[in-house]
Amino acid sequence: MPRNQRNQRNQEDEIMLSDIWRVMVALCDYRAWWRKLTGRPLVDVVFITNLRDEAERERFFGHRVPVLGHADGPRIYQNGVAGRVRGIYSTAAEMLTKEGRRLARAQFISACEWAEHNGAKVVLLAASTKRLFGRDGAILKERFPNLLFTIGDNGTAQMLWVDVERALRNAKLDQRNARILLIDPYGPEGACLARRLLQAGYRVVAWSSNETALADIQADTGMEITSRLEDAGQVDAVVTCTHSAAARLGVYGVTRLRHSHRKLLVIDAAEPASLDIDAYAICLDEVVRQDAGKAYSCQLHYVLGGWSRRLLMLSRGVVFGGYAEALSLYQAIHQLGQHELAQMDWFEVDCPRLNQIGTVLTYAGFEPPAPACFGKRVEDFDLAYANRPMTAFTPMSGNTLPMMASVRD
Repeated sequence: MPRNQRNQRNQEDEIMLSDIWRVMVALCDYRAWWRKLTGRPLVDVVFITNLRDEAERERFFGHRVPVLGHADGPRIYQNGVAGRVRGIYSTAAEMLTKEGRRLARAQFISACEWAEHNGAKVVLLAASTKRLFGRDGAILKERFPNLLFTIGDNGTAQMLWVDVERALRNAKLDQRNARILLIDPYGPEGACLARRLLQAGYRVVAWSSNETALADIQADTGMEITSRLEDAGQVDAVVTCTHSAAARLGVYGVTRLRHSHRKLLVIDAAEPASLDIDAYAICLDEVVRQDAGKAYSCQLHYVLGGWSRRLLMLSRGVVFGGYAEALSLYQAIHQLGQHELAQMDWFEVDCPRLNQIGTVLTYAGFEPPAPACFGKRVEDFDLAYANRPMTAFTPMSGNTLPMMASVRD
C-alpha cells in the first residue's frame, strides 16, 4: 500500500478510535452517573484548553465541528473532586491571528458557561488560553464572578523546582561546579526558578532570542545571558522554561551544549517538548531527559484508566502541575473552608503564591511523581558518557488516540 494511503488509513483509524474512546468514557464514568442521581454538580473543576495543531484537531474531533465550539476531553477524579478537560475548537497557530483570538475567546467564554451550568467552581486556563484575556483575566472575572480562574503556573513552577532540585541531586551535580542553562527564563515560572538556583549557588546562564527580556532578567538577578545558543558554552544541565517554538533545544542544542565526555541532563517542562520524542530518539545516548512540572497523587484516577492516561503520556496517578493546582484549590476552598484562597489572584506567579500553593498541594495529597521521560520511568541519572550503538526507545504510549494540548501545561 502506498505511503499516502497508509497515512490516510492510519488517520481514519485514529478518528474511529477517538470516537470509541469518547463514547466509552461517557458510558463508564460511573461517578458522573452517581453525581446526577444524588443531585451533585457534574463537575467541580474544568480545564479549558486549545488544540495543538490541525492533526490533533482531526484526531480529537474527527470531521465534526462541535456545535458549542468545545467538547469533552479526559475526565479526572481526585479525593472526590471531579475534573474535566474541555477542549475549544481552535489551534495554537490560529490563536496567533486577530480573528483567531476573537473566535477562541468566544469559544472559551462558551466553555465557561458550560462549566458554570454544570456546577464547576474552578476553571483552569490551560495551554495557549492563558493570555487570551490579558495578563489579569479581568474580563473573565467580571463576567463570571462565581468562578475562580487560575492559569496553573504556580503549581507547575512549584513542581518544576522540586523536579530540578531532585534531578540535580540524582545526577550528583554540586552547586560549586555545575553550570545550568535556562531556556527563556523571563516568564514568572522561569524567573522564580532562576532566583532559587542562584540562591542555591549554581552557575546559571539564560538563553533566549528576546534580548530585551534577557537584559531585564540580568538586571534583576545578575545572571549570565546569551541570545545565541552557540555562545552559551558547555553546560551540565538544561531546564526549559518556555513553550515557545523559537526556543527549542533539539538535537542541535544537545550537540552544542553538552561536555564531550558527559551526557547532558535535560529537565523538560515544555509542551511541545523542547527536546521532543523524535529528537530524543536520535540523541538518547547523549542525554538524561526528565519530564517536569507534573504532580502525583495515589487518589487520582482517570476514567478508563490507562487508556486515557496513555493519550496524555502520563503514568498512573500523575497529572500536570497546573491541573493539580486547580484540583487542590477546589478542595482547599470548598472542602476545607479556606475561603481566603478564593480572594487571591491566581493569574499572578510569585514566591508567596508558590509557597501557598505548595502547602495547598501537600494538603490535597499531591507530591512529585517518580522521574519519567515521555511516561517511561528514568532509572539512571549517571551522566558518564560512553560511545555505544544507538539504543531503541519506546515511549509508554503508542499515541494512537487524540492528544489534547490542554493536558500539557
